[in-house]
Amino acid sequence: MSTVFIVGAAGKVGRHLVKQLTDKQHRVLALHRRAGQGAELEALGATPVTGDLTATDVAALAAQMAGSDVVVFTAGAGGAGVEVTNAIDGRGLELAVDAARQAGVRRFLLVSAFPEAGRNKGMGEGFENYMTVKKRADVYLAATDLDWVILRPGTLSDAPGTGHVSAGPAIAYGDIPRADVAATLVALVEHPEVRRTIIELTEGDRPVEDAVAQLART
Repeated sequence: MSTVFIVGAAGKVGRHLVKQLTDKQHRVLALHRRAGQGAELEALGATPVTGDLTATDVAALAAQMAGSDVVVFTAGAGGAGVEVTNAIDGRGLELAVDAARQAGVRRFLLVSAFPEAGRNKGMGEGFENYMTVKKRADVYLAATDLDWVILRPGTLSDAPGTGHVSAGPAIAYGDIPRADVAATLVALVEHPEVRRTIIELTEGDRPVEDAVAQLART
């Protein structure tokens, strides 16, 4: 079993991920910022780790990551504004990548954004900034020597997970339940041979494990 360090563990995808990983006996270190979140994450089976991406540094975060097999970055500003997006989705991702490298954690999974998200919908300056920051984050990670995977889910929903997805380097845009994003991340944790690749993800008709196993063979 793997030790997985989750950045953004208290978020909506993060909580699904904590539960699914611990259900499969993986050890989870769950980075959270707010008081009260630690107890909730512990109840889901994780070891809570207190930290704030906007108020830490590479050395401190690397020390918290030490001994992990995988880092999963699923933190996000959640529409809190341009400055918060820049701090979390932008500088926060870069800090986490640098910390993983310093800690010797080779595998890094990033939850990014589907390129077509919001296209032709007049989403405004904040959303345009969000997409720009997410792309820069992808570029930053992809330029490293880590065993990275960039996962680009479609429009996230709170619908119950189906356990079935469509996944590939380029697929048609669509929705995806957060629970199925988490299930795909679990499968990626368990298939380390899937590496240095970008995966688009939507709801579909293929079992998650089969979809990820297919990616491992390509």
